[in-house]
Amino acid sequence: MGAISLEIQKKKKGSKARAGVLHTPHGDIETPAFVAVGTKATVKGLTVEDLKQIGLQTLIANTYHLHLQPGSELVEKAGGLHAFMNWDGPMLTDSGGFQVFSLGAGFNKTISKVTREELDAEEYTATVYDPDVASQHGKLAQIDDEGVSFTSHIDGTLHRFTPERSVEIQHQLGADIFFAFDECTGAEANYDYQREAMERTHAWARRSLSAHRQNIAAQKKQGIFGVVQGGRFEDLRRESARVLGAMDFDGYGIGGSYHKVDLDTAVGWVTDELPEEKPRHLLGIGEPEDMVAGVAKGVDLFDCVQPTRLARTGTVYGPNGVKLGLRNNQYIEDFTPIDATCTCDVCQNYTRAYLAHLFRAHEMLGAVLASMHNLHFLIETVRKEREAILHS
Repeated sequence: MGAISLEIQKKKKGSKARAGVLHTPHGDIETPAFVAVGTKATVKGLTVEDLKQIGLQTLIANTYHLHLQPGSELVEKAGGLHAFMNWDGPMLTDSGGFQVFSLGAGFNKTISKVTREELDAEEYTATVYDPDVASQHGKLAQIDDEGVSFTSHIDGTLHRFTPERSVEIQHQLGADIFFAFDECTGAEANYDYQREAMERTHAWARRSLSAHRQNIAAQKKQGIFGVVQGGRFEDLRRESARVLGAMDFDGYGIGGSYHKVDLDTAVGWVTDELPEEKPRHLLGIGEPEDMVAGVAKGVDLFDCVQPTRLARTGTVYGPNGVKLGLRNNQYIEDFTPIDATCTCDVCQNYTRAYLAHLFRAHEMLGAVLASMHNLHFLIETVRKEREAILHS
């Protein structure tokens, strides 16, 4: 038996939706579940105690960012990510593939998992440290069949990721689940490029899986997920899911960028083909309606920076998920909670007027409280989907 396993508790009639328990070395995840993004070993502005208070089960950290700062060797010396950040629950790391895409093919473009969303530059878009570096390399990242060479957005130093190196770094980070190195493509990329990137992703998946299986100690405490690509093309998505499904990964990520309608098509094509007994993670998708659509297509895990990104701008999820911009004048004297039906500590103790004041006064507590509420809202959204499946 591997380091992780999925126990499917119930499937919803007339739907692909399923409820289960994902067993990991650091505890169980009741699925479907929302995964908070802790890019640099922190969910921005919140302590691990805050995260537990709002009901978070698991989070995902970023291999690219942690490689550059503080370095995976230092994290390993600290006892791995769990000890380093004082999180004792299940944890994931991504491969850095999306960051590679952002730095390379998508450099100087607005890139997100769903094309209508605006990308937060701090999260994903690199800035050129030295103009000479940009002129020498053309792009901050250069992809070839062996891997990718890229320059650090922090200090301009040159780095190289291969599938084997990505796995090595993620072994040092020590998350319960990590992703094979992949090439993420944009939703608008043409068929020929999508096929080229997909086939490169498959080759990298084999190398990633081989590198992990050769490390006996890591196999006992970490599971590896392959990442399905193929863009908006049905034949490529299905082919990618079948090819990766035959490789016996511990689970599967559904990667790439999407239009809204693709959540009903591309995601469904993939879950049609993936092994039923393995967990499925829809990478970078976390709007409430998107997660509900994903659950119906048989997705088990979701992650997205959106709840904390929105919170930092003063935007919160109100009743029924309607977004409220707390900087607007209408909330200055609104002494009601963000959502009277919400059970989070923010809604139980603070008013819209108070949060509006914090944002107008540029007090950091505003972003903290808004982040706590937004995360709680998304966690509850998926938990309710789980309950609906169990009681269907």
